Amino acid sequence: MKKPRFGIDIDGTVTCPSTLIPHINKQYKVNITLDDVCEYDFLSAFPHPVDRVAFNTWFKENEPFMYEVSEAAKDAKDILNTWKENYELFYISARGENVSDVTVNWFKSQSIPYDHIELIGSHDKISAAKKYGVEAFFEDKHDNAVMLAEELKIPVVLFDTPYNRLAVPDNVVRVYNWQEANQFITNYFK
Repeated sequence: MKKPRFGIDIDGTVTCPSTLIPHINKQYKVNITLDDVCEYDFLSAFPHPVDRVAFNTWFKENEPFMYEVSEAAKDAKDILNTWKENYELFYISARGENVSDVTVNWFKSQSIPYDHIELIGSHDKISAAKKYGVEAFFEDKHDNAVMLAEELKIPVVLFDTPYNRLAVPDNVVRVYNWQEANQFITNYFK
């Protein structure tokens, strides 16, 4: 029997949504928290304007290290390890190929299972999700979740964060943790 295939975002989904914030706080001498990030844009939380080009340059230069030391979301590892027997785990991320080795090494060092890792370098995950025939998707970016759900007519599990609280269509299921994601998937794929 063919296993259902999942498309799974990495940052803010498998990794803790606040994992990059300490690095940003240190670099920019600010004290933002995840609750301050009300848009999918860290700069929206800053108490003062920041040069976006300089921020992007800094981020690109420091991205490998930040991803290397990223913290896994609570329960993600355990649940993904229980899923590996019954589901194919295809990670589809906006990360670029420049961090491919860092990403694969992180999954190995964290003992998080994967069948495939696709780093597409953009937030447009629809074509990759179609290409791999995913039957459910796990995401933290609101517009991605909505587009994937509407275009592919599959359930999308949206991990709740302050930056994704807009309304969602019926086939986007908002969860607050990996335990709730597991509960939904267990019921959905009975």
